Amino acid sequence: MPREASTDAFEFVRDLAIELSKGNIELPSFPEIAARVQKVLSEDDADSARVVRVLGAEPVLASRVLAMANAAALNPSGKPVSDLRTAVTRLGFDSLRSAAIGFAMAQIQRAKQFKGIERHLSALWQQSVLVAALAFVVARRTDKIGADTAMLTGLVHGVGKLYILTHSMKHPALFGEQETYQRIVRDWHSNVAKALLESWSMAEEVVTAVHCFEDPSRELRGDAAILTDVLEVADMLSACNEAPDTIAPLLVGRKAVARLGLDAELCESLLIESGEELAALRDALGH
Repeated sequence: MPREASTDAFEFVRDLAIELSKGNIELPSFPEIAARVQKVLSEDDADSARVVRVLGAEPVLASRVLAMANAAALNPSGKPVSDLRTAVTRLGFDSLRSAAIGFAMAQIQRAKQFKGIERHLSALWQQSVLVAALAFVVARRTDKIGADTAMLTGLVHGVGKLYILTHSMKHPALFGEQETYQRIVRDWHSNVAKALLESWSMAEEVVTAVHCFEDPSRELRGDAAILTDVLEVADMLSACNEAPDTIAPLLVGRKAVARLGLDAELCESLLIESGEELAALRDALGH
């Protein structure tokens, strides 16, 4: 590794450790309105009227919520939704969180300070949207956890990687040394994601799933265990979304698949049969 990259790597990890220890984890350029929506939705006394007022303050976000409420995958009745209050009631709070995060990501990708890494931001977001759509489909097929919660979990599963990517702009030599950069992402992204999601007051089971889904030795119980399994399977399926017949080797040793009552044949058919639904979900989330 070049000396400059080595120095940048050391400084980056040191700064990251300090920020985590202080609880000072924030996404740069994260829109204030999106943060406000997350805060309101996490409050115990949150009601639809208050949520509507907050969403209505940002027309672009309100339009995204209406689009999601009218998406075929999230509106099985097919009855059009034209007002924000009905959209809020129909979607539920987890889907509204997803809408706010989708809005925030669109703003982050357009931020001038991230000029030069737009392609990487877009790829990371597209992967998050795909995993979110797959998590929704898996959750609904297995009927063990709420599909909206699963979709939200899939959408935020990469926020730790997003944080590291945006902060790497301060360390160009590190970003240029991809092997070192990817090692830092692998070692740190789950803890960063945990800190970020906790700062957004995400539900404990969502935080746990994002933090633990890559750990095969995890021992969890209840909804957190199911949601983590759903996220792991969705992430795995994303690797063969374009080639469902290649899925079997990926299932070897994956206990989450069996715990959800799935196997290679079911996973393959799920991908094939859910193609249109996945496309609709990805459009709704801002793919």
